[in-house]
Amino acid sequence: MQIVRHSEQTLRTVLLSKNPALVSQYEKLDAGEQRLMNEAFRPNSDLFGPITLHSQSDWINSHPEPSQDFEEFYSDPYRKTPSAETHSIYIQCIGQILKFLKKRKPKDAFCVVGITMIDLYPRDSWNFVFGQASLTDGVGIFSFARYGRDFYSSHYDGKVKKLQKKSSSDYSVFDSYYVPEVTSVLLLRSCKTLTHEIGHIFGLRHCQWLACLMQGSNHLEEADRRPLNLCPICLRKLQSAVGFSLKERYEALVRWIDDESTDTPRATPKPSREDNVNLPKPVEAFKEWREWITKCLAVLQT
Repeated sequence: MQIVRHSEQTLRTVLLSKNPALVSQYEKLDAGEQRLMNEAFRPNSDLFGPITLHSQSDWINSHPEPSQDFEEFYSDPYRKTPSAETHSIYIQCIGQILKFLKKRKPKDAFCVVGITMIDLYPRDSWNFVFGQASLTDGVGIFSFARYGRDFYSSHYDGKVKKLQKKSSSDYSVFDSYYVPEVTSVLLLRSCKTLTHEIGHIFGLRHCQWLACLMQGSNHLEEADRRPLNLCPICLRKLQSAVGFSLKERYEALVRWIDDESTDTPRATPKPSREDNVNLPKPVEAFKEWREWITKCLAVLQT
């Protein structure tokens, strides 16, 4: 096991930068927001810790890449930036892929992200992928099928062996396909993947500073160790790109966890082709994250 720990001065520079204009921009943040982000370089912070590597197969060891501080993010001329005309994130449940999304992308869309419970095989020579994206087009497709707890122990006959032309309303090709039970663990894993990839579309590269949602992951165990929250450096990047109040953001996340949640997991109803199927929202696995958000709100409100 290896701990990736940066010095207080390094993290301070990464977050604030040495550019006087960006330092001034930081100092104009609400006092509570500065207090929370300053936790990035406070020794022994219980909100933001160092990165822990468990093996040589972990992302940072096996995928060396340049780090990205706030100034590099802010100055990137190729970064996609939301505007008054393109400011919405659309999430579309589909069985088709990127060309479909690009053609159907609304005019006000910053990006469109397709999600599916069908396993993805982009070509015969590949085993599978968790997802694919085109950052220049602002579209992506992600499968959560392998996040189900029984995926690797299940046997099913639904793999499509030949290209079949079907009408857009005919879903019979998927009738025998494996559909995982919607558990709180699957929901947590799916939220991590979806928000991580949308972070990339906003221009955030893989984080190498602190334990963070934007860390890369090479396998499911590493993905499970990755937190759902952004570290202060990545949080400042996203706030700069989107513009939001940290307090309002965290309060909204608590509401999302609490609203219409269930106390005990339930079996997923049999899949239906109807649009009005209401599935329960199991959030047991989000309990630890909710406690973390509550600590952040306490810092913001001090």
